[in-house]
Amino acid sequence: MSQPSIGRIVHYVSYGTPGGEYRRECRAAIITEIGDDDRVGLSVMNPTGMFFRPLSDGGCSYDRGDGSTGHEGGTWHWPERV
Repeated sequence: MSQPSIGRIVHYVSYGTPGGEYRRECRAAIITEIGDDDRVGLSVMNPTGMFFRPLSDGGCSYDRGDGSTGHEGGTWHWPERV
């Protein structure tokens, strides 16, 4: 895994809704802060506006994903290579 650095573009995974009206989805995000244990602060770009998840609010942890269920909501990962 590459080391996270400020300004890098990553994917943030939205939580979705409990009733399933909206599902988890990857959103483009920019790393704004670096914390411990692969935790970062993010500026997330959504179709309806910006969302900020700073370290002071807990930040976002890195999710390697297991390949079968996708990535957990509220986490970040490197964009997949296609």
